[in-house]
Amino acid sequence: MTGWIAIVIVILLAIPFAFFGMEQYLFQSGANYAAKIESPPSWWRGAPDLWPVRKLFWDAEEVSPEDFRSAFEQERQQSREQQGEAFDPRAFESLETRREVLERLIDQAVLRLAARDRGMAVGDAQVRREIEQIPAFQVDGRFDPQRYQLALQSQVPARSPQQFQELIRESLQQSLIPTHLAESAFVTPAQLDRLLVLLGERRDVSFVVLPAAEDTGEVGDAEIQAWYQSHAEDFRAPETVTIEYVEVDGSTLQVDEEVDEQALRERYAQERSRFAQAEQRLASHILIEVPADADAEAQRQAEEKAATIAAQASDGDFAALAREHSDDAGSSEAGGDLGWVEQGMMVDAFDQALFAMEPGQVSGPVRTEFGWHVLQLREVRSGEETPFEEVRDELAREMSEGGRERAYSELVGEVVDRAFRNPNSLEPAAAAGGLTVRNAGPFARGGGQGIAAHPAVQRAAFSESLIEDETVSDPIEIGPAHSVLIRVTGHTPERALPLEEVRDRVVEAIRADRAARRVQAEADAMVAEVSDGASLEAVAGRRELPVQDVPGVPRGAPIPHPDAVTAYFAVETPEEGKTSPGKAVLDDGSVVVFAVASVTPGDPEEASEQERQMLQQQLALLAGNEDAAAVLRALRERMKITVVEAQL
Repeated sequence: MTGWIAIVIVILLAIPFAFFGMEQYLFQSGANYAAKIESPPSWWRGAPDLWPVRKLFWDAEEVSPEDFRSAFEQERQQSREQQGEAFDPRAFESLETRREVLERLIDQAVLRLAARDRGMAVGDAQVRREIEQIPAFQVDGRFDPQRYQLALQSQVPARSPQQFQELIRESLQQSLIPTHLAESAFVTPAQLDRLLVLLGERRDVSFVVLPAAEDTGEVGDAEIQAWYQSHAEDFRAPETVTIEYVEVDGSTLQVDEEVDEQALRERYAQERSRFAQAEQRLASHILIEVPADADAEAQRQAEEKAATIAAQASDGDFAALAREHSDDAGSSEAGGDLGWVEQGMMVDAFDQALFAMEPGQVSGPVRTEFGWHVLQLREVRSGEETPFEEVRDELAREMSEGGRERAYSELVGEVVDRAFRNPNSLEPAAAAGGLTVRNAGPFARGGGQGIAAHPAVQRAAFSESLIEDETVSDPIEIGPAHSVLIRVTGHTPERALPLEEVRDRVVEAIRADRAARRVQAEADAMVAEVSDGASLEAVAGRRELPVQDVPGVPRGAPIPHPDAVTAYFAVETPEEGKTSPGKAVLDDGSVVVFAVASVTPGDPEEASEQERQMLQQQLALLAGNEDAAAVLRALRERMKITVVEAQL
């Protein structure tokens, strides 16, 4: 076709490609992010979710593969610390776990976008206070700048103070909305009184305990066969393995305990900065904030204001001026006090100006990304160095331990190298390290003794690769400087046990089921009689069972068991002149049959003021957390979230 009709048709066909789905072809296939979160701009809340509009106007934040991997490794480390030996690395690697970690990162990005969209920001003083409260940076309960610097350097990867401060700033910014929202929740006096009425409720109860029954009746072959077939999963032999292993224990290695004095002094010289306290400066500041999008005139006015304040502060009361003029909400009330500062803790321009000043001096305006600062240096604390004699024993101990670690590493390396050359036997590896090959098993999952009982050893022993290949494993760390190498020498898969082997267990299970059903049927009959108007005393008397009357049973009291008390408070309030019966089956097979005669509501006036305040805070916290979670869900619905699972 030619002419204007063809042109119109092409234009009509191009419209849906331009607005719906075209970005899938252009961008999705080459996405270099794990997730992308896009939000309509603050000035156009109702911006449509069309690709050109979203591309040009929407705000966006990405979760990079590196961010995801870092968070995933942190989660792995936390799970390993929490679960200890029970940690299963294979289960942790599942897609479900990866998505859980990613969803948390998405939530954080959503909250950051929402806070930024609403003009919420975090000041330097607030960041500094947060860092000073981190226990890892404290010595004897107080922030220690040297510990702070060492901790940042030891991280993987190492971070500078500025990088860590920005990380804390992001963390605080994403918590602004949920934190303030949670803190705004409240509980009305009527709600509190209603809860106190329920919590303080007491019930007058009569109960009787039907003991667990015994069954010694005959069990026929047909009944045994039927039970065996219907409960086949109860009669299976677990999977078992047999292993051989060699153990490398660093604590048994003999090393030379003598440490050369010259080597100690050389190490002290190499690590001198480790034993030195950096110079610290006690500083205050006044911030004249300048918005990032401020024009030249606004910036000039802010600089002039800062210069005027600097001139006044040189001969005046700096703290009073800070309280009156500073835009840093975190430090203004404290007279601009920033506490003791080490070089590198603040942004570059601020840092350079502060460490070029003399004690008592007030600086002129200093420009940073946050605005104009007027600085006051109040005091200087010189750095100190710990002498060699005071740290000699510590260095000697470290060098001795280092020698043992090196000997252990060399031995493990030699054993592993020989095992890789001869993967189908542990004998060459054991001979190379002067070790003994031992055997363990057969044992099932969760069983075994000694080395075989260690969760890490069991995970390796029951792995498909070692079972199928029967090769030597990688070193399995079961403690500090303590590893084993194993090889699976025998494997028996899980299997159904023949009836002949489990006949006695089947008969026992049938009799236990009969007895339980008989007791529960008797309890149901008693409950029915009480429901029809008979008293529990009369019903129990016909069965020669003793009845116990307990007035005013509170919630949570074990009378005669917590499960029974839960059942007492689950039945309806009895009508006048009647009772509300029920039953509770206990773990030992006995059954409690009860009747609630009356209900006494709790009296809110009996609660002390301290109890009321504590309960009110708990309820407000629960309500606030629920509100924050609801707002997060609503924010997610308003944003476009794209996940690329291939990057996980």
